[in-house]
Amino acid sequence: MINEIIKRNGITFGVLIGIVSSLITATIYASDLNLFSSWWIGITSIIVYLVLGIVLLSKTKKEIKTIFTFKDAFTTYFIAAVIGILISTLFNVLLFNVIDPSAKDKLLEITMKITANMMQKFGTPASVINEAIAKLKETNPYSTIELLKGSIFSIIFSSIFGLILAAFFKTRSTQE
Repeated sequence: MINEIIKRNGITFGVLIGIVSSLITATIYASDLNLFSSWWIGITSIIVYLVLGIVLLSKTKKEIKTIFTFKDAFTTYFIAAVIGILISTLFNVLLFNVIDPSAKDKLLEITMKITANMMQKFGTPASVINEAIAKLKETNPYSTIELLKGSIFSIIFSSIFGLILAAFFKTRSTQE
């Protein structure tokens, strides 16, 4: 049985993470689609999620008041991460496949431009660049299937991140 504090905090922070992620996406969508390919937006998002994860585990550890095991810490983080990722993915599916399907075409154009420019800077032959662009045209990273695939990779990445945080936040035994 999962501790009620772990479950409550995991769900609460999961919803919070999902809302924050959706708000970040909506803000970028409303302001400038080019920001979706900006490296600093990605880094800022990771920092926001890191801070939320640290606050989540600190709060849960404090509320439990007994031993906060590695399993408890990981479970808390994992619940929050999965809920947050699912909410964010649902928002992205709605935004890019129901509300404004043309936005995914614009994002594909932006991605192709950035990819071609980057490859040119590295001196990549034109034939290789053309092949890469052709492959990009075949894929649609904002389709429902691709967004769902991306959510699976996000859960895997978050799990690895959660393992690291859980190791840091678990209660140390007095024998260590």
